[in-house]
Formats: sequence, structure tokens, C-alpha cells
Amino acid sequence: MDLRHWLQAAVTSNEDWSNGFGDFPRHPSLHVDDQRFAEAFAAFTERLTDNYPFFHPRYAGQMLKPPHPAAVVGYLGAMLVNPNNHALDGGPATARMEREAVQQLAAMFGYDTHLGHLTTSGTIANLEALFVARQSHPGKGIAHSAEAHYTHGRMCGVLGVESHAVPVDDRGRMDLDALEELLRTGRIGTVVLTAGTTALGAVDPIDRALALRERYGVRMHVDAAYGGFFTLLAGADGAEGLPEAPWRAIAECDSIVVDPHKHGLQPYGCGAVLFRDPEVGRFYLHDSPYTYFTSDELHLGEISLECSRAGAAAAALWLTFQLLPPARDGLGQALAAGRRAALRWAELIEQSECLQLYQAPELDIVSYFPGAAGGGTMSGIDAAAARILESGMNDPRDPVFLSTLKVGAEAMTARHPKVTPDAEGARILRSVLMKPESEDYVDHLHARVERLARS
Repeated sequence: MDLRHWLQAAVTSNEDWSNGFGDFPRHPSLHVDDQRFAEAFAAFTERLTDNYPFFHPRYAGQMLKPPHPAAVVGYLGAMLVNPNNHALDGGPATARMEREAVQQLAAMFGYDTHLGHLTTSGTIANLEALFVARQSHPGKGIAHSAEAHYTHGRMCGVLGVESHAVPVDDRGRMDLDALEELLRTGRIGTVVLTAGTTALGAVDPIDRALALRERYGVRMHVDAAYGGFFTLLAGADGAEGLPEAPWRAIAECDSIVVDPHKHGLQPYGCGAVLFRDPEVGRFYLHDSPYTYFTSDELHLGEISLECSRAGAAAAALWLTFQLLPPARDGLGQALAAGRRAALRWAELIEQSECLQLYQAPELDIVSYFPGAAGGGTMSGIDAAAARILESGMNDPRDPVFLSTLKVGAEAMTARHPKVTPDAEGARILRSVLMKPESEDYVDHLHARVERLARS
């Protein structure tokens, strides 16, 4: 795909559409001559060089990668119009694109009916899901695992709801015995289950948790912001296939959050929230007489806590899904490559004499630490991990960009009992292999990290 060609085509298409409304005089207050712009643009492009190479497989740090070219073209093409998907009056074309793209997301998870929309982030999407949870079970608290994203506790504070962190097992997944003990108190109205924690990519036992919903009458919300698209690999053949049960159970849960700006190849600000029961729309009821006036159809702003939202985000997702749909033979191929890369790296680490695997990857996140097999101290691991991170990032000839994860002594010794807990916690190394190109680069990454560990 020739990105430059299609970006120019998007600009030309917008000009052709705009010209159909007739010319008009431009106001001088907005005029900027090319010389002034060139000076500002030079400073702008120079500033942008102060970034890490998120596009390159040598960047194996945080959950960052560039959007697909189709998303870039779709975003630009719609951004030139600048529609607002709050109401059909503000973005009739992109609002319909949003509905079609959200329908594809709902089908991906197995929802037969749904109410949903895009949001500017997974945080806002989770806020909406917890808002509906509060309205559905007033006066009740919300339970989430101790490894769930920190924003759940924060959003509970915003909503004035009690937040309860549930302990996890030795794989970072919610401990259902501890959850049931909490549910017996009658204080919980909603349980948040995570499909792909941001630290380790752990998937809570969603299928087994569903039995507790019937027993205690609670809502089940799935935070699949990071891992949601991996449902495409549930039951797949080959090493990259994932166990079906937890992923199929998502269709029985009350709400789901997923971030297309992660594995959906979108630019940032594209999250999504889905509700299985469309009747929850009653909690959003409001009137805006100056906004909803050109159509009797439901406006997206009538089922959203946010008001103005970029129609360009919906356009980018819609165009991407036309080419790479959320199906196993579409986006699933890219996720499978990342999963294979993670499994390959885990295999190499297990054979290594200077690196240890913290725990086996469940999705595409690899966690590991420096040190000879079977031992080491927490303080030594922490210092070595920090040194590897710094040295790799600042090597001018062959840089490698990793990230670290702070783990507690109890979590470390549960997985590696021979490690001496001489400190309360330690930084270990963590690599997110989101880019499918990582599959062909992972051997080089491993060799590079091994050299850093030995130096």
C-alpha cells in the first residue's frame, strides 16, 4: 500500500467534495504564508525526532506501535471534514461508519444483541461500563483483580463506588475462591474480569467466574482493552491457538471494553464499550434540543457519557475493517504472528544461561529477568534489569528498547522460590510483541538482550 499516494488521494477527494459547495472568500485572520509555516514545520519535525522507534521490531517495550496505513488515510480523509460523532447532525457519514464498525466488534465477541459505541480511550470506556454497573446495582461495590488496570480503582472513586481488589493466583489471574469469599458479604454488585492484563497479559478465568454471577446476582464486566482481539485465536490450530472457554464466555458477560488503538491497528483515541442488553441505554437518557434535530434515529451521543468525539476515529476503524476485518483470517493473522513471537522468545529464554523466564506468556507479552537459572537476589535482579534497559536503549549502533515491570517479593518467590527476597520488590524486563514483524526479529532481540545481560 502506497501511503503517500492514498494520503494525496484523501486530500484530493476532500477538495473535490468541498468545491461542490462553491467558492467563498477566505478570512485573512487565518492566513499563514509558506515561509512562516516552513519555519514552524522545521521546528515541529525536529521535535518529533525525540521519540522511540515504535514502528520498528527493535522496539519491544510498551504497548505502542504505529497505526495501519489504512487507518492513517481514513483518519486524514475524515479529519479534513472534521465530523463530530456525538450526533448525526455533526457527522452523519462517520456516525453510520461507527455503528457498522461497532457491530463488527460485537459480532467478534459473540454478542447477538448489543448497545455500544467508540470512546476516546479504554479508561473512558471502562468508566461508562462502571457507570452502568453503578446504576444497575445502586449502593453496591465493584470487585476487580489486584492485577487489573489501576484505572478501575480510580473510576470507582470518581463514581463514588466502593472498590475491592481481589487477590490473584501465581499466574496473575483473579483468585475465584477469594472472589467468592468477597461475594458472600453481599457488598458487590459488579465483578470486573480482565482479558489480558497490561502487566503480563494474564486472562482471568471468565468461564468459571460466570457461575458466580448466577449464584450471587452480580454483573460481569470484561475489561478486554488490551487482549480483546485475541478472541480471534480462541480454538485456533497451531501453537498460537488459545483455550476457547474463557474467550467464548465473554459473550455471556454483561459488558465489554476493547481498545482498537491497541491490536485493532488504530491511532490513539479509539476505545470501545459494548453492552449485551440494549436496555441499559435508559441510564443515559437526556435531552439536547439544539443537537438532535435532523433525524429520528438514535444519536450516538444519546448512549454515551462523552459529548464531542472525533468522527475521524470511526472512519479510520471502518476503513481498516474493510481491508482487515476482525476475523481469524483478517486481523487474526497479525495477532497470531505476535503470539508466535512471544512463544519463540519464551523458548529461547528457557534455553538461556543468563536470562530467566518470569512466567510463560499467555498472549504476546514476555516477562523475564537477568541471572543464572534457579537463583539470584531481588536487589541484584533489579540492578541488572535497570542496566540492561539503559544500555540497550542508548546503544547508538544496535539499540533495543525494552520496558520494566516492578514485581513484589511474594510474586517473584511464588514463581521462582530460589530467588532470595532481599528487597520488597524488583524490576524485571517486559517486552510487548504487538507488531507482527517481531516474529522475524525475535531471534535478534534475544541475542541482543543476552549480550547486554553478559556485559
